[in-house]
Amino acid sequence: MIRATAAGKVILCGEHSVVYGRPAIAVPVSSLRTTAEVQPLPPGSGVHLIAQDLHEQTWLRETTDEHPLGKATRLVLARLQAAEPDAELTLRSDLPIAAGLGSGAAAAVAAIRAWAQFLGHPFPPSTVSELAYEVEKLHHGTPSGIDNSVVAWEQPIYFIKGLAPQPFRMPRPLHLLIADSGVRSATGQAVAEVRRRWQATTAEFEAYFNAIAEIAAAARTALTEGNLPALGPLLNENHRLLRRMGVSLPALDALVQAARAAGASGAKLTGGGMGGNIIALVTPATQETVRQALLDAGAVRVWTSTHSTPR
Repeated sequence: MIRATAAGKVILCGEHSVVYGRPAIAVPVSSLRTTAEVQPLPPGSGVHLIAQDLHEQTWLRETTDEHPLGKATRLVLARLQAAEPDAELTLRSDLPIAAGLGSGAAAAVAAIRAWAQFLGHPFPPSTVSELAYEVEKLHHGTPSGIDNSVVAWEQPIYFIKGLAPQPFRMPRPLHLLIADSGVRSATGQAVAEVRRRWQATTAEFEAYFNAIAEIAAAARTALTEGNLPALGPLLNENHRLLRRMGVSLPALDALVQAARAAGASGAKLTGGGMGGNIIALVTPATQETVRQALLDAGAVRVWTSTHSTPR
């Protein structure tokens, strides 16, 4: 049996504006993972695909390119110019679906890695990311590419659409809480709605995107210099702008406010918005107080994510 995994992700700053050529920063959530396992089947079977969390199973020959696992499988076979193997891929995940944590990208990356390893040709992160981006189009329509990039590299990245991802290192640990609002969020719908509003009031939204770009640049400086106290206000301002853009909800705002009141130095929605999760910047000293405040404010789940990349 071959096993491959992929992490989830959160966007620290820059969601939506990244679709329009501005920078964004994302970090992996290594504690929440998707796992893909491939094992041989009897000769002549073909490829069997199982998505445990969706309670779905099918044969590759019965899928179209609109089926994410089917598409990921065909992309690997085409890249390697390989015949369809006799094998079964089983996918399972810790990541909630439609919550802004990169579940779609993690599924694609894990599946692509598993197939490449099973076929004897492991891919580098750049190839995994390239193929996963094609699968991301099924979920998001016009994805920026940030999700597949941060998941494939599993490092903090500074990302601008159309350019190579820029992984960077952080000298101080970054402590985040991720709180699930319980409201499902379809990123593709959120992206489409922002595009509609951008087309209707272009100058206004270009100003939002430019302001968020400045936040992303300042956040990278804060992270690479280990100046985490400077990061909190940047996250707060990013959330204010996302609210102005119309992608927050009262449930998300309530969690953001609860986190700040309990001691988080910054908090914002993460991902497409219109549901999903918020992130809160905490310290080991404030973490438990903020966690309880988020639960009291209606979060259905709260996860801890700590990332450190010492020099």
